Amino acid sequence: MARYIGSVCKLCRREGEKLFLKGARCYTDKCAIERRPYPPGVHGQRRAKISDFGIQLREKQKLKRLYGIQEKPMRNLFKHAISMKGVTGENLLSLLERRFDNVVYRAGFAASRKEARQLVKHYHFLVNGKKANVPSMMLKIGDVIEVTEKSKTSSKLSGSLEANSIREVPAWLEVEKGNLKSTVRDLPKREDITSQIEERLVVELYSK
Repeated sequence: MARYIGSVCKLCRREGEKLFLKGARCYTDKCAIERRPYPPGVHGQRRAKISDFGIQLREKQKLKRLYGIQEKPMRNLFKHAISMKGVTGENLLSLLERRFDNVVYRAGFAASRKEARQLVKHYHFLVNGKKANVPSMMLKIGDVIEVTEKSKTSSKLSGSLEANSIREVPAWLEVEKGNLKSTVRDLPKREDITSQIEERLVVELYSK
């Protein structure tokens, strides 16, 4: 599988906004997009006219980079979103939010989605009392995520909630900081997603 190994700050600069890919650094004045708010490369500051297709493509790329997934999984989620009742774009965002790695990040157990994915793969979490290590696992209402007993002694994990307290926990999640546990109370709604995403453009691109 293809994997991006370059500077993630370049991804934020390319999309023209913070994607919060480096955790706490993104909230400081050290953030690259604060110092250089233009695309990377020698032609980054050049004004270029962008087509309608280009606008749709950039929105799709931004969504993929925000959640850290590749093209094939994104297309599969889009097909799933189409088969669901309701608005396709909102369904797609709800599916992305319900991914195991994203829930770990949104609950405050990790500084970034990339870190959350790594923690999940290394069996640091239980889902409904059982070990799970699949970042793309789709969680549902009532599912309970908790840090394993062995991992609770890790200073990195135990201090994550305190370090990430600047982030607001979405209403569809309930977090027990003392027990390092989180419960999915409801399905994510469009108003729970604070990222500046125009999902309509992504749907238009994939519908062509």
